[in-house]
Amino acid sequence: MNFPRLFILTQMRALLCAGRIAHHREMAQDVNLAALLTETRNPASANIDALPTEEMLRVFNDEDAKIAAIVRAEIPNIARAVDAIADRFERGGRLFYTGAGTSGRLGVLDASECPPTFSVSPELVVGIMAGGDYALRNPVEGAEDSRERGVEELKAVGFGKVVDGACVDTLVGIAASGRTPYVLGAMEYAKEVGALTVGLSCVPDSLVAQAAEIAITPATGAEVITGSTRMKAGTATKLALNMLSTGVMIRAGYVYGNLMVNVQTTNEKLVDRAERIIVDATGCDRARAAELLKQAGTVKVAIVMEMLGVSREEAEAKLAAKKGHLRRTLEG
Repeated sequence: MNFPRLFILTQMRALLCAGRIAHHREMAQDVNLAALLTETRNPASANIDALPTEEMLRVFNDEDAKIAAIVRAEIPNIARAVDAIADRFERGGRLFYTGAGTSGRLGVLDASECPPTFSVSPELVVGIMAGGDYALRNPVEGAEDSRERGVEELKAVGFGKVVDGACVDTLVGIAASGRTPYVLGAMEYAKEVGALTVGLSCVPDSLVAQAAEIAITPATGAEVITGSTRMKAGTATKLALNMLSTGVMIRAGYVYGNLMVNVQTTNEKLVDRAERIIVDATGCDRARAAELLKQAGTVKVAIVMEMLGVSREEAEAKLAAKKGHLRRTLEG
């Protein structure tokens, strides 16, 4: 009885997706690259090669000084993304970044810093780079021109996790120019499987912004070196990604106050930091913190043991009941 209706709806969805893909392909071909803000010439640096070194560097610094305010203007959109991603984390979702060139490298960097900082699985935040790992250190610029490769590499890492009938993964497409085919292909696929899509670009109303459910667009303008988006656009992208991933981790309970309570004690420096975190969180002395860390194995378990006066097993059980969220555990 319901099969014909389901079939029709499926076909309509496929046609709509195909139509959107064709539309974006036509638009991408029509994009005048020279007109993109990230490709225009910056009058402040027009004669930068003729300046004394200190003056040259001041031009860099003056342009960089504008970036924090530009990113600040995007905080409402970054906040929407943080809350939406954190909600999906609660349901077992993951965060994926995809990009090419500098944008891709910054995504991989942000993803790779999450496990040591927050003690999360490398599979929770994943960076995908056009051209693969080789492209992290070597130019593979042609890789960004393939929509199909963007889709294939997303599929290869198992993107599109479904829980209770709904996709809980998030894709952040990163492209300073806002028109990278590799990124657009990946974003279209993410939308097809029902994932949340976030577009991070530096050109207002770009194709990446249009393809995203949530668009983050720090409009950084003309670069000091024309078209070199590793500079102002790269700085803005790094700031936005730091806010995005760290905000999500805070919402997910991996931070207590401003303390890195999920820190991995994998070397002497981090053991020292872990002990100081326990001291700051509980008010105990350093010797007690060192003993607690040995007994507990992790900072969060140690804090729960001390503040609630329970055994390691009880502390672990309480944390598990609150999905590892320390504040919720301590507040009951």
